Amino acid sequence: MSRIPGRNFLFVPGPTNIPDRVQRAMVVAMEDHRSSKFPELSTSVLEDLKKVYRTGDGRVFIFPSSGTGAWEAALTNTLSPGDRLLAARLGHFSHLWIDMAERLGFEVEALEVDWGEGMPLGRVEEVLRADTARGIRGILACHNETSTGVTNDIGSLRAVMDACNHPAMLFVDAVSSLGSIDFRMDEWGVDLAVSGSQKGLMLPAGLGILAASQKALHSMQSATSRRCYFDLADMIAANATGYFPYTPALPMLYGLRESLDLIFEEGLDLIFGRHHYLAQGVRAAITEGWGLALCAREPACYSDTVSAVMVPGGIDAAHVIDVAFRRYNLALGSGLSKVAGRLFRIGHMGDLNELMLMGAIAGTEMAMLDVGVGVRPGSGVAAASDYWRSNDRVPKRRTGRAQQYYSGHSTGTVSG
Repeated sequence: MSRIPGRNFLFVPGPTNIPDRVQRAMVVAMEDHRSSKFPELSTSVLEDLKKVYRTGDGRVFIFPSSGTGAWEAALTNTLSPGDRLLAARLGHFSHLWIDMAERLGFEVEALEVDWGEGMPLGRVEEVLRADTARGIRGILACHNETSTGVTNDIGSLRAVMDACNHPAMLFVDAVSSLGSIDFRMDEWGVDLAVSGSQKGLMLPAGLGILAASQKALHSMQSATSRRCYFDLADMIAANATGYFPYTPALPMLYGLRESLDLIFEEGLDLIFGRHHYLAQGVRAAITEGWGLALCAREPACYSDTVSAVMVPGGIDAAHVIDVAFRRYNLALGSGLSKVAGRLFRIGHMGDLNELMLMGAIAGTEMAMLDVGVGVRPGSGVAAASDYWRSNDRVPKRRTGRAQQYYSGHSTGTVSG
C-alpha cells in the first residue's frame, strides 16, 4: 500500500496520541543514569505518579516493560505458589491476567461473566462469605476492561470486601483508566494497581507502572514466588537513593516528566470531566446517529476511554477496520478473542478534543458505508456535534472584532 498523505488518525484504545511537548521532551542526548544529577528526574516522577494514583502512603515502581510486566510484578512479589485468587472473566484482558496467574502457579477461581457486563458484585460477595477459612489471598479486577468498553466500580468492590470482613488483597488493572478515569487508590483500598505508559499517560509503550499499598509491601515478607527482574525488593533498595537496579528507559522518563506536568497543568478532575464529555459525544454518534449498540450493556458501566461498537449481523468488523485504515488512514481497535469480528473499538483517551474525534467518527462512518453497514451519511457526526455543542464546558462569548462584527451586523453599521 502506498503512503496516504496526511497524518494517521490514531483512535485505537492505546497507544494514544503523544502530545508534541512530550515528544520533544524525549529527544534527549543519552546521559549517565548513575550520575549525581539523575535522582532529580527519577525521584520527581516516582513521587508525582502517586498523585495520579491518588495515594499518600502507597509506593510506585517503574519498570522498563509493558503493563503485562507490572501484572507479573504484582503477583509474584506478594503471593506464594498455590495461593488462591478470585477473579471475574469478563473480557480479553481479565482473561489474560487470569491466564498469567495460573501459569505462575496460583489457583484462580474465575467467575464467568457475559462480555459486556461488569463485575458481578453479588457473586463475589457469595464467594467471600463462603470462604470462612479466609483462603482467598487476592481478588483480580480490571478497572476498565478495554476489550468490551466496560468500567468496573472498584469502590463498590472494596465495599463488598469490607462488608464480608475479608482480608484478601485487591489487585486492580488500571492500564486504560489511570490518568483518564477517576482512580482512588487509598480511598478504594487498592493494594496493587497496575498501569502502563501508552494510554492516559500519553507516552509510547515501554513503561510498566505499579503502585503498592503498605499492606502489599508487608506481604512481600512471606511471599515465596520466585522473581528476579521484577523483584520489588531490588527496586526499593535502588530507588531509595534515586536509582534503578538496571538501566532505565531514560528518554521515556523525560517524556513521563513532561506528561505529568501536562496532567497537573490541566488538573486531574478536569481531565476526568473532559474524558466523560468527549465519550458522551462518541456514544451519541454510535447509538443516536448510527443506531448501533455498544458492547457494554448498562450506561452505569460505559467506559470514558473506549467504546466497543457492535456491528450488524452479516458484517465482519475486521472489514470495517481494514477499510478505515487502508482508505482513510484511520486506526480503529479490533475485537479480541470472543468478540473478534463482532465489534470494533474507538479509543477516546489522552490528548484529544472534539475535532480530533470528529475526524474519527467521520472516517468510521465512511468505512462502515463502504462495507455495507446501513448508516445514514453524516448521522454520527451530527449526533456528536449536537451533544458537544449543547454541553460545551467552555462559556461561549464574543470578544474583540468578533463582538464588533456581531454588534454592527445587527444594526447594519459594519461595512467592508
